Amino acid sequence: MARLRSLARKARTLGGVGHHRRALVIEAAASMFFARVRLLLFPFGRISKTLGAFVPPTDPRVAAHAEGATADQMKLARDIGWAVRASAPFMPFRSVCLQQAMAAQTMLRRRGIATVMHFGAGRGDEKPIDAHAWLDAAGVKVTGYPVAPNLAEIGCFV
Repeated sequence: MARLRSLARKARTLGGVGHHRRALVIEAAASMFFARVRLLLFPFGRISKTLGAFVPPTDPRVAAHAEGATADQMKLARDIGWAVRASAPFMPFRSVCLQQAMAAQTMLRRRGIATVMHFGAGRGDEKPIDAHAWLDAAGVKVTGYPVAPNLAEIGCFV
């Protein structure tokens, strides 16, 4: 019964955010679902070919991705980041950083906004190694922030 009340409260909250944000939350949930399916069905090597060119973090394309971003693109990147973060806890599976970054990247690319998906790794406290993915677009930190200080950036997809 408590779960039903919780779902009803969440539905009321979603109903009050406006059409634009509601549509983004629905799209974000669908994008995360498809990212999860892709990661289950295909090896990452195959998926990585669709994410962009893999470059070192020092590549000039990483810094250049935000140049020329308009205020509308920055707002849309913030809104998409919000939608992905807002819908992630309610997925029927654990939506981790990679799925969130892939979902946001898909949504932003669909709108013609360039992205940079960062990958980092470092020694973990609970596991021998921690890995993390985060996404930037139009000069906005979209998903995966803040990045833990123990992570070193390995590479990026641009």
